[in-house]
Amino acid sequence: MKKIFLLSFILLSTINYSQSAKISGKIIDKKTNNPIENTTIKVVKNNEYTISDKNGAFKINAQIGDKIEVSHISYKTIIVEIQNNSTIKLQSAQIELNEIIVTANPLQDISQSVVINDASKRISQPRSVGHLFKDIKGFAITKKGAYASEPVFRAFKYEQLNIQYDGGFKILNACPNRMDPITTHVIPEEIEKIEIVKGPFTVRFGQNFGGIINLVSKNPTKGQFGLHGSVEGGYETNGNNLVTGASLLYVSEKFDILFNGSYRDFGDYEDGNGTEVPSSFKTTDYSIKVGLNPTNNQRLQLSWRQSFGRDIDHAGLMMDSPYDDSFLVGLDYKWKEISEKIESFTAKVFHSYVDHLMTNEGRPNFMMTDSSSPVEVWTTGGKVELVLKPSDNSRIFTGIDANLIRREGDRTRIVKIMNGNVLPNPMTFIDKIWQDSNLNDVGVFVEGKFKVADFTTLTTGVRADFISTSINDPAADFEALYGGEIGDKTETNISANASVKYQKNGFQTQFALGRGVRTASMIERYINHFNVGVDPYEYVGNPNLKPEVNTQIELSFIKNFKTIEIGAAVFYSFLTDYIQPIVNEDIPRKFMATVPPTVAKQFMNIDKASQTGVEFTFNYKATDKLTFTSDLSYTQAENKDINEPLAHIPPFMANLGAKFQDNKFWMALNARLVAEQSRISDSFMEQETPGFGTLDFRIGVEPYKGLSIGAAVLNIFDKTYYEHLNFSYSNSNILSGKIYEPGRNFTTYIKYKF
Repeated sequence: MKKIFLLSFILLSTINYSQSAKISGKIIDKKTNNPIENTTIKVVKNNEYTISDKNGAFKINAQIGDKIEVSHISYKTIIVEIQNNSTIKLQSAQIELNEIIVTANPLQDISQSVVINDASKRISQPRSVGHLFKDIKGFAITKKGAYASEPVFRAFKYEQLNIQYDGGFKILNACPNRMDPITTHVIPEEIEKIEIVKGPFTVRFGQNFGGIINLVSKNPTKGQFGLHGSVEGGYETNGNNLVTGASLLYVSEKFDILFNGSYRDFGDYEDGNGTEVPSSFKTTDYSIKVGLNPTNNQRLQLSWRQSFGRDIDHAGLMMDSPYDDSFLVGLDYKWKEISEKIESFTAKVFHSYVDHLMTNEGRPNFMMTDSSSPVEVWTTGGKVELVLKPSDNSRIFTGIDANLIRREGDRTRIVKIMNGNVLPNPMTFIDKIWQDSNLNDVGVFVEGKFKVADFTTLTTGVRADFISTSINDPAADFEALYGGEIGDKTETNISANASVKYQKNGFQTQFALGRGVRTASMIERYINHFNVGVDPYEYVGNPNLKPEVNTQIELSFIKNFKTIEIGAAVFYSFLTDYIQPIVNEDIPRKFMATVPPTVAKQFMNIDKASQTGVEFTFNYKATDKLTFTSDLSYTQAENKDINEPLAHIPPFMANLGAKFQDNKFWMALNARLVAEQSRISDSFMEQETPGFGTLDFRIGVEPYKGLSIGAAVLNIFDKTYYEHLNFSYSNSNILSGKIYEPGRNFTTYIKYKF
């Protein structure tokens, strides 16, 4: 370790602070020779950047011969060597349908947003989509096993985050225990980047309470014309985990088609103590995208994907999953540059379905009761958006979107032993899980972006969501709890946002204020005496819940110097009518009535809660090839009604990294430091979690064009630890307490592109 620090010190001491000067240039369209405004020009070696004006002109601090990256939403990104007074020509790019964040244009960018794209992880080890969030600032993972992992951002989780795929597609969980979140229905190797909006600071992409996460798949049209493809595979020693995949792509000027396929076979892993954790699963996934370009400014794309999960272990839940199958079909259309006053028109429609089975076969309580729960969810949705251009310095986004959800499913219990006695004739009971419920959301929105000064952009938006819910097959006791027949419910929710962004010469600061409103989810409304939380209580839904409201304020800045990047953010959320399960002494436990706790929790609104926190980033580019990175994040959340911390909140976290990258070779060292979590919720039976630190090493090489080989050693020191958000073992005679993370793990990955 001393040698590593000594090497770092020597490298830091030999930086060449050469002088730079203002270099001018112009950006034009390759075909029309028209100037291109709002092009981002960035010096590769130090990340200094500027933006072209309405005449396509720019000035930037650089040396003649420096490599610059030139990017624009409507053109292909290029890297060239800069010369003074040079004219740079950009070629028009294919129309992008999957992305929501456009950093290259201040009139289309989203306030308090970030794009994450770490290719080194994807080509050095097989990963699940959920685990892609583990090292991202502000994120943690809630883990019920190796399969059902999903992100928690600051104090928000589950439906408090709007998680979507390719700009609006959704595959929702059929399981009330969330064995099958959207992160389990997407091929991890297909994800190109993750776009994150850090709060209710846009109204354009559906209900936005605590933030938006958009999983962006690879765009086939970004490649060269002709036939292309790839084959890849990876292996992990801890669990004997195997991943294989392949893709085939054909692109022409008017037509393109992409096929992706993946097979994953994961076994039970061992933690740092050598304890085997039940975590095995198998998945087979494939997707097809077909694109048509009728004209240069129009694109139509059809997407189809299926996922098949088999023999899935969930160590933190009462049941496992023999199968979990899903499909999604979607259609996208975009027409850009329609007229002088209409910039673009987009339309999106999709339908998804999940068929999920959970059983307790192989669990300790199977000898007493055979439980089986087939559940289903159908989601249909879409969006239409029109982008108006009143002037060169303004854009108006207006549209309508919808998400229509239906869930069905019951639990069948065959009781073989009752009160300690074997029944000669087992008794069968049917428990209604979803009670055949519907939740529909139709939203209308308008959002404006205005360039109020040369380097300042103002954003304002307002949204109305029209909610309707119904329960079509209520259980008798659930109906009785709420006074008889439960009628359909409707509500209208108003969200709004306002923000200002200043950006000049490598400095950017943003101030944002947002009001996000979220209607109660189906679980919160209609679940009936099921264990769906982190504690052992049965949970009971409440169809009379009011929507919860997040009023969030956030201030951030980022500054790029020649070799240093510094960024920070501070945020505060005032939460009203916050939805939380609360013990109700008047509702007795329904199943195994004498097992503590003998009463149930009921979802209720609490008057006041809050979250506040800070995030900080410091990155240092020591040389053109060596970069040091660091970030930290901390969130504190409080139930102000009872002066108790909110449950399931990540502790203080820091990520430190060093990466060396040459043309054909790279290596990275990453440390993750997590503090103890002593702010715990007694009402959720939380316990303090000790802090820990882990160290990972990754390496990759491209021996010749198209072939990438990567390897990694994860948890180098074989640390025995668990995350604060990990569930505890459930329905196990062997294991108890929290689920521990994998111990030392050697991985390798190979990919060949042609």
